[in-house]
Amino acid sequence: MKNIILGSQSPRRRELMAGLDCPFTAVSIDADESFPAQLKAGDIPLYIARAKARAYGKLLGKDDVLITSDTIVWLEDRMLGKPKDLADARSMLLSLSGKTHQVYTAVCVIADGKEYTLVDCTDVTFRDMTDEEIGYYVEKYKPLDKAGAYGVQEWIGYVGVSSMRGSYFNVMGFPIERVYLLLKDLGCLE
Repeated sequence: MKNIILGSQSPRRRELMAGLDCPFTAVSIDADESFPAQLKAGDIPLYIARAKARAYGKLLGKDDVLITSDTIVWLEDRMLGKPKDLADARSMLLSLSGKTHQVYTAVCVIADGKEYTLVDCTDVTFRDMTDEEIGYYVEKYKPLDKAGAYGVQEWIGYVGVSSMRGSYFNVMGFPIERVYLLLKDLGCLE
């Protein structure tokens, strides 16, 4: 049996990983999350997920499997990361209102000394939201730890998302169905 290590402190990633009913350990990884300016869309979280994996990879034993991940929101050829403050969160949500954007999540797995990666993309459309709705969400849910300033599994996802094409779990920040299949293919799950 492999020792699965989730290199993430994200409560959403931990929750989704726990849903696989396989034992794992969650660790915090201190990695430089800056990226080259020329990267676009899915290449950004892939670069960061790999950087996280490489920052921790030297600590792995032969039976350890490391999973790292990163998520971004991509709107009109620009990245929306985590907001720096509540005003930035309001601005991000206002820019998403009435539009379709992409959520990209990259996953990097290191197993048996080899690196395996995947990138998932989901199109998310928000209906036109009022300033009051955006204000309510920002004040009540404090979305500073979320790419694009929102959690689809929270109130704003319930009332603001009008359509989605792709994985819901990817929008939560971890395409768990694809992670499961990759771990299964690598012989990491029973």
